[in-house]
Amino acid sequence: MNAPLTSPPSVKTTCPYCGVGCGVKATPDGLGGALVEGDHDHPANLGRLCSKGAALGETLGLGTRLLHPLVRGADGVLARTTWDDALDRIAGDLRTIIDRHGPRAVAFYLSGQLLTEDYYAANKLAKGFLGTANVDTNSRLCMSSSVAGHKRGFGSDTVPGSYEDLDRADLIVLTGSNTAWCHPVLFRRMEQARKTRGTKLVVIDPRRTDTGAEANLFLPLAHGTDALLFSGLLVHLAQGPAFDAAYVDAHTTGFAEALEAARAVAPDAEATARACGLALADVERFFALFTETARTVTCYSQGVNQSAVGTDKVNAILNCHLATGRIGREGMGPFSLTGQPNAMGGREVGGLANQLAAHMGFSPAEVDRVRRFWGAPHMAEHEGLKAVDMFAAIGRGEIKALWVMGTNPAVSLPEADAVRTALEGLELFVLSENVVANDTAGCRPHVMLPAAAWGEKDGTVTNSERRISRQRPFLPRPGEVQPDWWALKGVAQRLGFGAAFAWRGPADIFREHAALSGFENDGARDFDISAFASLTEAAYEDIAPVQWPVPTGRAEGTARLFADGGYFTPDRRARFVAPRPVVAVSAENDFPFLLNTGRIRDQWHTMTRTGLAPRLGAHIPAPFVAVHPDDAAPLGLATGMLAEVTSAHGRAVLEVVVDAGQRPGTLFAPIHWSHANSSDGRVGALVHAVTDPISGQPDSKATPAALAPHAAPFEGFVLARRPMALPEGVWWARAALEGGYGWRFAGRMGPEDWTRWVKAEGPADVAELSDTPSGLYRAAAFDADGRLDFAVFIGAAGQRVAWDALKGLLASEVSAADRRLVLSGRRAGANAACGPLVCACFGVPKDTILAAIRDGAADAAAVGARLKAGTNCGSCLPEIRKLILEAKAPA
Repeated sequence: MNAPLTSPPSVKTTCPYCGVGCGVKATPDGLGGALVEGDHDHPANLGRLCSKGAALGETLGLGTRLLHPLVRGADGVLARTTWDDALDRIAGDLRTIIDRHGPRAVAFYLSGQLLTEDYYAANKLAKGFLGTANVDTNSRLCMSSSVAGHKRGFGSDTVPGSYEDLDRADLIVLTGSNTAWCHPVLFRRMEQARKTRGTKLVVIDPRRTDTGAEANLFLPLAHGTDALLFSGLLVHLAQGPAFDAAYVDAHTTGFAEALEAARAVAPDAEATARACGLALADVERFFALFTETARTVTCYSQGVNQSAVGTDKVNAILNCHLATGRIGREGMGPFSLTGQPNAMGGREVGGLANQLAAHMGFSPAEVDRVRRFWGAPHMAEHEGLKAVDMFAAIGRGEIKALWVMGTNPAVSLPEADAVRTALEGLELFVLSENVVANDTAGCRPHVMLPAAAWGEKDGTVTNSERRISRQRPFLPRPGEVQPDWWALKGVAQRLGFGAAFAWRGPADIFREHAALSGFENDGARDFDISAFASLTEAAYEDIAPVQWPVPTGRAEGTARLFADGGYFTPDRRARFVAPRPVVAVSAENDFPFLLNTGRIRDQWHTMTRTGLAPRLGAHIPAPFVAVHPDDAAPLGLATGMLAEVTSAHGRAVLEVVVDAGQRPGTLFAPIHWSHANSSDGRVGALVHAVTDPISGQPDSKATPAALAPHAAPFEGFVLARRPMALPEGVWWARAALEGGYGWRFAGRMGPEDWTRWVKAEGPADVAELSDTPSGLYRAAAFDADGRLDFAVFIGAAGQRVAWDALKGLLASEVSAADRRLVLSGRRAGANAACGPLVCACFGVPKDTILAAIRDGAADAAAVGARLKAGTNCGSCLPEIRKLILEAKAPA
């Protein structure tokens, strides 16, 4: 009798996407993949996952992975090499560059995707042993204004509250945050609070997003006026019953000065409404709600942070909570919603150029303290260059060596074309990556190191509520892949610093990190996890999610801070900060629009992971620009057309979406498309390099831009089982499909041009349908086994073939009898087009939802009961509700 087969055990780990830090249970399937589900025991998500987290199992393949070290030879070609040769090359070149030009000629650019242990190793090597503080991170692009605002107000980079406060608040204010799309698991908690306790939701945003559509009060303020709105609120609070004079007197300083500055720019509700471009009644209602509701949480994200005045916006929000004493208590407080899985963990170890590890800075005492703890021979003593300035210095030739880890700056940084040029001029460019190709990898790195990916990584991350969680491996590392800390250790050893980097594994690094956090601390610094300094290997493996601080002697974490003061300024008092009277960026004659950039629901960063999941590309398959109807009409633009967006720094060609939720005079375009997955979708190339002078964070929400129609008389799509190169000069965007790939394209190439391309690309067996006068051309190429290899569908612009009905062809067999149906734009056994995907979690398309509505599903709950749509992460609920309203509207 055979023994029963045993299933691999599930492993508890943490999602690699946003700063919510959701717990995940992964069960390996034994074939290199895993079943992924939410961890019901994790306090961040209580079992829920968003569409991206739910699709993690679809992103674990090795097809795009970098599996071996590569070094560029004298012939200019990257070639496989050994780890020893690669690390020797890095160490040797670093030594040469430092000897010739000094340590400031060396820089590191890190990522909120790194684990804390990797981050710690990079900062220790650079700042303590190479002597350069030119170490920054892509967190500079998303959270540094919050960091700067917290430090000015609290004396420390401290988020005072917990996610539990969202459950227990009676008013939640969301400003500069499309939470329904960008942090959907937290938005579900907010929705649940509305159901159980009647929590009201105020959304402040120039765009009426899906989050705004769900609000009790929506305030479409003018760009850049957030600080004015909260200054007006401060004035209102100071003269009403919500003002907590006892708290202000006991625990703060600077209130009188901040109030005087607020009165100068927003003396009353009427002046505030005028300055912010809002209706007076809406401003008065907001002020009343905030005044009357003690349990108030104000959440802010990229719309606040990514601004030339982002730090002032943050402090204007903090001022209102300090004035009311609504901080650090249940259901109340300011709350920064972090963008990346370990943006906070990176800040804990000094990931920003103006930080040292353990939330220390560059004062002489702090530099000396870290030097002594590390035994550092070449301690950096001054702040380094922040991200935008760092890449400008690379472009000027002042920085000669750069090590990039886990991020794609050739896409994500502002003025991305200049970044690409700068990278190609380095004397040493090292790229630690887990994908073999992306835009940054196309900038001629000298060394590429194969880094561990999610599922293979072993270490810790910290989420938006200060909760440290484990990322545990559940898959073996493929090829010659190694963790980033291991590569850094290897370089340190070759440079003669081996004794200080003698870590056996991530637990050793975590213990050192914890010990430094408590070193000469005695409560003077907020970040203290010294209780873990002597953690055993087994205890590190089993560590449960915990919120810092956790100082020596404490068994549990800390849910909230500052209810009784105890700030981390020299006098232990919070600081009110008066925002500067700065005029926001405005449009220009040649560039009459303001371009706002951001995320969409089902994609992440530059799609190196989410782009692998077919269902995540089904909701929005191509890069787009959202335009208000009043702006689109004079330009002759309609939804589905192409438009060229230009700025002083670059261009992109994007599909038009006419959206009444846009504020007139503004555009919105997502950040996710790159040269790797589109011909002209790199929005980072347009964004200006204007930064907040305090935080150094780029102003990615207001680049002066121009908009014009892009002529494309033909449009269509290609479906293929294999990667293909579309003809030069064609606009295209690629998405993963079941069984292969799909390209949406448009351009001037007509049927005759595509006939030649098909003959050059296709096997001998090609079925064609062509009508040159009408511009219609279709072709289906079949391999030697009779399987569909690729198909092309092209027609005149505006006569689009139903992509949604045909994109499933690659996942099924197409018989000889089906060929005519394929060329006709239909599928045997298939119904009419199913429309774009609405619910990515359960794969429910638009037409299926509309059919359920017609069949009597009168609300989102009824749709969910029938189809499951909207019952997981809930990010599609606003869209489902919109479809219901449209169906009920009179014809």
